[in-house]
Amino acid sequence: MLDQRYRWKNKQIREHVAVISGKKSPTLLLKNARYLHSIFRKWMKGHIWIYEDRIVYTGEELPEDTTNCEIVDCSGLTLVPGYIEPHVHPFQLYNPQSFARYASQTGTTTIINDNLVLALHSGKKKAFSLIRELRHSPVTMYWWSRFDSQTELREEETTFSHGEVKSWLEHDAVLQGGELTGWPKLLDGDDLILHWMQEAKRMRKKIEGHFPGASEKTLAKMMLFGADCDHEAMTGEEVYRRLMQGYMVSLRHSSIRPDLPVILEDMKQLGIDQYGSMFFNTDGSTPAFYENGVIDMVIRMALEYGVPVIDAYHMASYNVARYYNIEHLHGLIATGRVASINFLEDEKNPTPVSVLSKGKWLKKDGIVSVEDKDLNWEEHGFAPLELNWELNHDDMQFSMPFGIEMINDVITKPYSVTIDISTDELTLDHDESFLILIGRDGTWRINTMVKGFANSVKGFASSFSSTGDIIIIGKNKNDMVSAFNRMKELGGGIVMVEDGEVIHEIPLTLSGFSSAKPMDILIEAEKKLKELLQERGYPHNDPIYTLLFFSATHLPYVRITQRGIYDVMNKTVLFPTIMR
Repeated sequence: MLDQRYRWKNKQIREHVAVISGKKSPTLLLKNARYLHSIFRKWMKGHIWIYEDRIVYTGEELPEDTTNCEIVDCSGLTLVPGYIEPHVHPFQLYNPQSFARYASQTGTTTIINDNLVLALHSGKKKAFSLIRELRHSPVTMYWWSRFDSQTELREEETTFSHGEVKSWLEHDAVLQGGELTGWPKLLDGDDLILHWMQEAKRMRKKIEGHFPGASEKTLAKMMLFGADCDHEAMTGEEVYRRLMQGYMVSLRHSSIRPDLPVILEDMKQLGIDQYGSMFFNTDGSTPAFYENGVIDMVIRMALEYGVPVIDAYHMASYNVARYYNIEHLHGLIATGRVASINFLEDEKNPTPVSVLSKGKWLKKDGIVSVEDKDLNWEEHGFAPLELNWELNHDDMQFSMPFGIEMINDVITKPYSVTIDISTDELTLDHDESFLILIGRDGTWRINTMVKGFANSVKGFASSFSSTGDIIIIGKNKNDMVSAFNRMKELGGGIVMVEDGEVIHEIPLTLSGFSSAKPMDILIEAEKKLKELLQERGYPHNDPIYTLLFFSATHLPYVRITQRGIYDVMNKTVLFPTIMR
């Protein structure tokens, strides 16, 4: 997909046809291929002709002209379509380019990205410029259009105005609306969200739900409103419930919800053996989760739990493409499709030895090749964070008798503060810490206590959050200030300080959200962060998602947001933010 209205220009299509006529040579010939033909649901043997980025023929014939053609004998290999990851949150320390590069090496050659960070912080012009630039990537990228911020913003009506959302929905690279984290508003009568859903349907685009724990009746209501798919099933029973209401079910396996083994075992017990209305997703996991692969990882898991081989590969490719109405381009090895193909040593091992994407070798015989140039992120609005304000003594005042208790990685409930919090340092024999959320523009703050984060983290600062505002946590106010100051020097990031010394830092120089570093570096940095936190009493599994979801009002029960401490169930601000 290049900078043009159509996928291929008229001239290019004429060249494709000329290859069939023998007037031009293919650029790549895959001979003697055993490949998955998704229409027949069978393994076929034959030859695959490719011209530049398109499959121009599959069958038993060989081309007349091979003068300008790379010829690859595929004997002994099994070919399957490039995998599709339909639910990517592309700013989880990594960025869209670094994630795509990493994912493609294990066969994921098409990704569908969340636009939330772009909608919140880039502005439409810069966001669309970035999307246009990413079209030159050898990995195919599509996007979603969010309808809400999944938190309480100070100016949400501007960020998610009708004009902004409509422009996103109309964009060629956008395949769906959602995910619907704000669906309770829809049930309560929000007709603007319903209008956007209607517009998406008019444009033949899908609606992605977000319905954790939803009852049968709630699922039925959301289907009537226009939802098409949901990725929040955590058990086989919840899969069954969604299938009964006519949903496409996106089976999730992620760092915060590694549910796929439970789901697959439950499905087996329930006798669910039809897989045409399902596909996989990894739900924007944090870097270290991907150490063992991306979509290839979940295919392997499905095979281990007895999912039929062809169904497992279809759930990673064909089912996704068919659902999003892009099967004319992706998801199968057949004439006319984009030439994205994985070469396997064996159908039981979904991690490819070679990867072809848009007709280019991203990996050949195990040797990695990066085809795209590094993006200039500053051109697209992702410069190092510049905070032109200081953290001062007044910002470190804690008097609120009300705090936030972490039940798990991401669920938080209110609790009553009973310890003395008027001191500059808390003791290490309990799990209560100071917590500040402060606007990245420095104009407001909210101070409270957090219970259940850690026992002995003395100073911690993060510009990584759902809104881009600054999270500061710790037992020692001086170390908290030092962590903030170091994070500020880095131009954004995550910093831990202990007794005045920086013990770990992850620079996030792309607007404080993400790094331009490769995934392998981020994997090690995240693993080190988790190790240090757990040594200091962090009892959970995913600190990156803890930071991301402190402000996320699509989860119960109480959240710290731009508007203040927010009661999710009653939709009220309990304690408002303070202007600085």
